Amino acid sequence: MTGRFRANGEVALVGFAHSAVRKHADRPLGVSAVEVARSAIADAGLTPEVIDGFVTSALFPTSGAHAVSEGVSTVSAQWLAGRISPEPRYVAGFQGIGQLPGAVALGVNAIVSGAADYVLLHRALHNPAGGYHDNPVRSVSGDHQWTAPQGFGGPLPMIALPYNEYLQRYGADPEAMASVVVEARKNGARIPWSYWYDRPLTPEEYSAAPMISDPVRRVDCDIPVDGVAAFVLTSADRARDLPHRPVYVAGYAQSGPPPQRLPLHWPLDDIMAGGVDTVRRLWEATGFGIQDIDLPQLYDGFSPFVYFWLEALGLCPVGEAHSFVRDGGIDSDLPGGLPALSGGGALGNGRMHGVPQMLECYLQLSGRAGSRQRDKATVGLACQSSPHFGGAVVYSTEPRRAGGPAR
Repeated sequence: MTGRFRANGEVALVGFAHSAVRKHADRPLGVSAVEVARSAIADAGLTPEVIDGFVTSALFPTSGAHAVSEGVSTVSAQWLAGRISPEPRYVAGFQGIGQLPGAVALGVNAIVSGAADYVLLHRALHNPAGGYHDNPVRSVSGDHQWTAPQGFGGPLPMIALPYNEYLQRYGADPEAMASVVVEARKNGARIPWSYWYDRPLTPEEYSAAPMISDPVRRVDCDIPVDGVAAFVLTSADRARDLPHRPVYVAGYAQSGPPPQRLPLHWPLDDIMAGGVDTVRRLWEATGFGIQDIDLPQLYDGFSPFVYFWLEALGLCPVGEAHSFVRDGGIDSDLPGGLPALSGGGALGNGRMHGVPQMLECYLQLSGRAGSRQRDKATVGLACQSSPHFGGAVVYSTEPRRAGGPAR
């Protein structure tokens, strides 16, 4: 049994659109989603009538008493398909580990199997009014009874504990994380649709930001937002006739089920072991290795994720990510600097759940990044969520058939 991705290079991204990212939009999420979907279809040189596949990962990433309402706080593939295409042949939503890699997999599989010819992939994020993780619950049962009464709930303590493990195990200076957040905000400030457009961050502002779950500061977290992005996928053969340079899906890997723990308990060893396994399967699937990646876009929903991805991918030795970033290793403006956050990521755009990583790969590899265009961008890597609880997709400027030699 081979791990090689048989559809390597057979499906391409051919168009995109993105809404403005706002903390709270002045209209329902569904209105923005329909508008962005139609814009992405037009960008690909197509009309809505030919779109016969719709995929998404419609997870509403919040907790507590916030209502989940179609077209208002979430937009499923079915809801959007009903407003774009009269007779879609394929409609699916991903549920599982790795939201965007899972949605990409659905789209690719639909096209290579013949279930659809042109697939619209979208991600729509909503920021409900009030505290993002406000929770009025007064009693809990099951596994949560051992954590919630002690205040261990939501993603902040979930990431604070392994980050503390990292700091203590490797003698890292918490102030080194300023290099990650400043880099993300610098690049996000250059992107017109970003929430942080024209608002970079200084190291001094990072150090002055309030601590919300020691050692996690407020600016170590991506800000919840309203925003929508959409991409159009089709076969490599059809992509040749469309107006923009195709960007091909070379393969992907999704994290396996993590070890059984108490809710939201992510030990550092689990994160790294699961991440190494995810990366191994990614290289087996695609035929690429880390030495082939020109544009590694690392997930940064919380800034420590950048450390974890750097080390899981082998971009720096284990335990040295903190010194690597402190010494300018991810400064994309420096010669030789790793463009790990060149698209701004989540910290530089807002909580778009892996969209900034996927979009930067598409824009750079298709030559559509404008004034931000990098000289060398032929193979991109878009990571999503934590290394042990997400996934990654490799994109390329050239179609390569499965079984062909790696570069």
